[in-house]
Amino acid sequence: MKILLLGEYSNVHATLAEGLRALGHTVTVASNGDFWKNYPADISLKRTPGKVGGVSLMLKLATVLPRLRGYDIVQLINPMFMELKAERLFHIYGYLKKHNKAVVLGAFGMDWYWVKTCTFDMPLRYSDFNIGTQRRTNTDAIKEQNDWLGTAKERLNRKIADECDGIVAGLYEYWVCYKDMHKGKTVFIPFPIKPQDAELVEKKGKLKIFIGINKARSEYKGTDIMLKAAEAIARDYPEQVEIEKAESVPFKTYEKMMNGSDVILDQLYSYTPAMNALLAMSKGIICVGGGEEENYDIINETKLRPIVNVTPDYQSVYESLKKLALLKDEEIMRLKHQSVEYIHKHHDYKKVAAQYVDFYEQILSRKTKGKAL
Repeated sequence: MKILLLGEYSNVHATLAEGLRALGHTVTVASNGDFWKNYPADISLKRTPGKVGGVSLMLKLATVLPRLRGYDIVQLINPMFMELKAERLFHIYGYLKKHNKAVVLGAFGMDWYWVKTCTFDMPLRYSDFNIGTQRRTNTDAIKEQNDWLGTAKERLNRKIADECDGIVAGLYEYWVCYKDMHKGKTVFIPFPIKPQDAELVEKKGKLKIFIGINKARSEYKGTDIMLKAAEAIARDYPEQVEIEKAESVPFKTYEKMMNGSDVILDQLYSYTPAMNALLAMSKGIICVGGGEEENYDIINETKLRPIVNVTPDYQSVYESLKKLALLKDEEIMRLKHQSVEYIHKHHDYKKVAAQYVDFYEQILSRKTKGKAL
């Protein structure tokens, strides 16, 4: 197949592309590299800030768009798959749909279905937008609601979801938000991770806790709470714990800083580990974050439990880190080995790519039969 992966979130498309190519498919990644994270792309769609940047990107698209046609599958990372206003993306989406065989929408992050479902329907016990039946009122949550509810972004998201040929969700949470409204064409496929070949280093000395901080999203993702808990543990158990912080750094720097850690603190309001935590787990780093039973159920995992699940509050994070700080080294190593095994079993980029291929082939088969009728 000839496949176009358009847009990027946390290395999902770049990693998937490697897996698909390993299976013999022709793949092009076109993206902005996920802003400052700077992930690789075959066609760069980076935008410089301001109105001039928007004009420059539109001019660039005049030459790029003809290269984005003739594919069997075009997969969009999100309804906002380029750094342009939603109003402009309607036309570009129409062009992609007209000049390619099939379009797949990724449910990988922030969009109308996520905002609307978590704000009003609340099927999850907690999320970026609710704790129980209470709506979160932090600045970031309100900003996203204003961006997506009753706006051009909502109209774009709903149009693409209605018209596209398939929807693939990368986390349990996103699958929940799409499955009822688009039951016939929504599937869950785990995020792809390229397994690490290096042997696990035995834990010696202090427990090394790593946390990545995006200053603009700290409160929204719960990093503020997790950091406070980690700093408190480091003060209370200075002989057992040390902390490494990475603040809004490019991906290669982030990964280098992560290496050698024992624990990573991931998104507080998630049921499942996302790309950064999964990458860490592939290195034998224990994830403290989202590891609810729903996460294990959707991948049919009944034995491995490598994730230290926390509920979205300071005390839960503090107590979980305290237990890890006081665990014997052999217990820490058991969780590290389970983390690596979990990634190999469920997230290996080639295994994940094969699931995508099956989904793509089903879509193309349906379209072919539809034309034949």
